[in-house]
Amino acid sequence: MVNAIVRSLIVVVVGLGVVGSSKASAQDTQRPPDTMSLSGPRVGITYLSPGVVDQINEDFNKDINPVISQFGWQFEKRFLSSDTGATAVTEWVVLLGGVDQGVVIPSLTWLVGLRTVGGVEFAAGPNVSPAGTGVAIAAGVTMRVGNLNVPFNAAVVPSANGPRFSFLVGFNSKRR
Repeated sequence: MVNAIVRSLIVVVVGLGVVGSSKASAQDTQRPPDTMSLSGPRVGITYLSPGVVDQINEDFNKDINPVISQFGWQFEKRFLSSDTGATAVTEWVVLLGGVDQGVVIPSLTWLVGLRTVGGVEFAAGPNVSPAGTGVAIAAGVTMRVGNLNVPFNAAVVPSANGPRFSFLVGFNSKRR
């Protein structure tokens, strides 16, 4: 089942990347400014593997389902723009998971990565949560609708208790 979820997330991200790599890109075709804030809200879901569910059930003394809601904020800075339009990004993602099931499972992730001129991005960095710690590996695509950016991101966090798979969507607009 985990392999099927990973394959589905990869198909979604690659599909969105193909669709978003034309006119609806998150980067300007001219060289973008060196730094820019692209922070905004995020919502989504996370699939918790059985070992993670057991750990959460033990820590919170509550039985939860393996699919939990996620609500939070992504603090993002774009920097080191190249002449090709590719830029380096750093992101802090703060989420509260499980609210739909009567628990609050906080998580904090710091990601460092690269976004192409077509809006496709890849990043990795540490994740800390009661569900475990690990290195988050994320990929996504950001579509543009006027001045609004709409990111779609998938991530996996392998940990000692098992992997967690997340899909998040949100929005932001350019602020210097």
